[in-house]
Amino acid sequence: MLRLGIIGCGKIAVNHVKALRRIAGVEVVAVADVDRTRAEAFAREHDVPRAHANADAMLAAGLDAVTVCTPHRAHVDGVVTAARYGVHVLCEKPVAIDLVEADRMIAATARAGVLFGVLFQRRFWPAAARIRRAIDDGRLGEPICGGVLARFNRDAQYYAEPWRGRWDTEGGGVLMTQAIHHIDLLQWFMGPATRVTGRFANLAHQGVIDVEDTVSAVVEFASGGLATVQAGTSFQPGLGAQVWVSDARGHTASVMEFPEGIGFTDVWTVPGEEEFASAYRPGGTFDIPLATIHKYLVPYHTMQIEDFIDAIRTGREPAVTGREAVKSLEIIQAIYESSRTGRTVELTRTL
Repeated sequence: MLRLGIIGCGKIAVNHVKALRRIAGVEVVAVADVDRTRAEAFAREHDVPRAHANADAMLAAGLDAVTVCTPHRAHVDGVVTAARYGVHVLCEKPVAIDLVEADRMIAATARAGVLFGVLFQRRFWPAAARIRRAIDDGRLGEPICGGVLARFNRDAQYYAEPWRGRWDTEGGGVLMTQAIHHIDLLQWFMGPATRVTGRFANLAHQGVIDVEDTVSAVVEFASGGLATVQAGTSFQPGLGAQVWVSDARGHTASVMEFPEGIGFTDVWTVPGEEEFASAYRPGGTFDIPLATIHKYLVPYHTMQIEDFIDAIRTGREPAVTGREAVKSLEIIQAIYESSRTGRTVELTRTL
């Protein structure tokens, strides 16, 4: 029986405790939150034996692994603390709010000899995994072009949580919190990114947030492929997101997220396997509550957390390592830098 703890008792922690409860041989024995009252309420609601006011106290009691569900700024502290206690750690995305912190987390877990994974549960959508398999087996050639189109609706109520919409605590806006999932899929399909040119702006949430709500960018890849990123939280209603790639033969594959939390194949033009699906219908449901989005994602949280547990038991790397999670963060940081400087940014760092 593996003993697990959860650091951070906010909304996404509900998905973690539900996912962990679905996995055989795992026991959630403790939670921690800087707001002890919130930790105790979460523990009561989800029948967790212990609640702590900080991660140190929880980890000192003895655990095999933890998941980190804190606001973005606190990811680094949760991961580094887990490493200090020799505990395996799975962190929510983004891995960190900047590359320096991400490197610190990777170094700390490597020194401690513990596994470090990052949650990108949309990789576990069958529609997304299908594209990766098609590239691997050659049915879809190496992509030469692709794109992310992420059109979400986030209002002032969403940003009312004190840590949201701020550079110092969230690390960014639509790129860091919503579109990072789709940028992760894009680079998973396209391969290593090498150059980024981008612009960001706050056009619809002025006076509400400090960070970006509108982004356009071009990403170049080591293969020579090109892709575009268009993202925003200014759409009413929100129209979900699409990640697509196309090979040199003109074959295209696309995964659509609509409503949020649900991914499906909307375009597939591999010869003999053609599929087309429409996301939007008259009278359809738009802008579902955040709690419903999270509910839709529970099965995919479960699949990724189950993969992480299996990695602990077998000694292999998890599906998405900390190093892998840095790739999408590096693209996002390059978009910010390109916009601020007006220059194309070369992605030359290695981990």
